[in-house]
Amino acid sequence: MSAAGKHVAVLMGGWSAEREVSLVSGAAVERALAERGYRVTGIDVTRDLTTTLAEVAPDVVFNALHGSIGEDGCVQGLLEVMGLPYTHSGVLASALAMDKPAAKRLFADAGLTCPEGQVMCRADIAAGAAGEPPYVIKPLDQGSSVGVHLVFSGDNAALPNGDWPYGEQVLVERYIPGREIQVAVMGERALGAIEIRPKGRFYDYEAKYTEGYADHHMPAPIHPDAYAEALEIALTAHRALGCRGVTRADLRYDDTAGEPGQFYLLEINTQPGMTPLSLVPEIAADVGISFEELVCWLVENAACAS
Repeated sequence: MSAAGKHVAVLMGGWSAEREVSLVSGAAVERALAERGYRVTGIDVTRDLTTTLAEVAPDVVFNALHGSIGEDGCVQGLLEVMGLPYTHSGVLASALAMDKPAAKRLFADAGLTCPEGQVMCRADIAAGAAGEPPYVIKPLDQGSSVGVHLVFSGDNAALPNGDWPYGEQVLVERYIPGREIQVAVMGERALGAIEIRPKGRFYDYEAKYTEGYADHHMPAPIHPDAYAEALEIALTAHRALGCRGVTRADLRYDDTAGEPGQFYLLEINTQPGMTPLSLVPEIAADVGISFEELVCWLVENAACAS
C-alpha cells in the first residue's frame, strides 16, 4: 500500500508523567506523515483506546506515547490483540526496557557494563543503607529522567520530602563521573553518538525538554575508538532486549583518567522522543536522514506478531 492510501493512527498524550512531551512528539509525527501523503488521525489516548481504535480503523499505529502504559508493553499488547501493526519495539522488549533492574541483568548477560547498583526500599535509603555518596536514585520503571535524583556528599536528603508516586522500591546505582553520551539505533544500524552537556547538575527532565538547558555536540567529540565502541554497545543492547524500530541508548563515559575512557550503559529507550529537542532526530539528521524520512521508515517497518 502506498503512503497515499495508508491510514496511520498516531497515539500520543495518555496519562503518564511524560504526557506533555508525548503530545509534542505526536504532533510533530502527525505533521511529518501528512506532508508525506499519509492519511493521519491523531489520538490523545484515554482508557477507552480499544473503542477509539476500532472506530478509527487505521492500517498502522504510530506509537508516540512515552512513559508507563504506552512504553512498557501494555499498549503494545493491546495492539497485538487487535492485530494492528505498530511502530517501535514489541511487547517483551518494551516491558524489559522499562524495567530497569531486569534490563540490567540482560545487559550483563550480553557482556555490557552497567553501573553497580541494587534495588532498595525507600526507608532503608533514608536510614543510610545506601552508603556513602555519590550515588543515583531512580524509579524502577520511569523514563525521561522522571524521579531521578543525584546524591552527593553534603546533600540534605536522599529523596524529596512528601509524595513519591513511583513506589516504595527504588534503584540505587553508583554515580559515574564523566560525560553524557547517547546513541541512536535504527533497525540493525547504529546511526551515531551525541554528547549532551547539561547546564544544571545532570541531564534531567527539564534539561531534556527546555531550550537552552543543555548543549548538544554531534558527533560526540570523543576518541575515535571510544566512538566506535559506543555504537557497538548501543547495537548490542538493542539486540539483547529484542528491540526493533528505533531505540536510543544512554551511556556514561568516564574519561576522567584520560581517553579512551570507560563506558557504562545506563538504559535503552524503546520509544525515543520526536520533539524539536529530541536526540534521535538530531543524530539521524547528521547522517542524512530527515525527520520525515525517519518517521516514514518507522511506519513502513511497523509490525505485529499476531
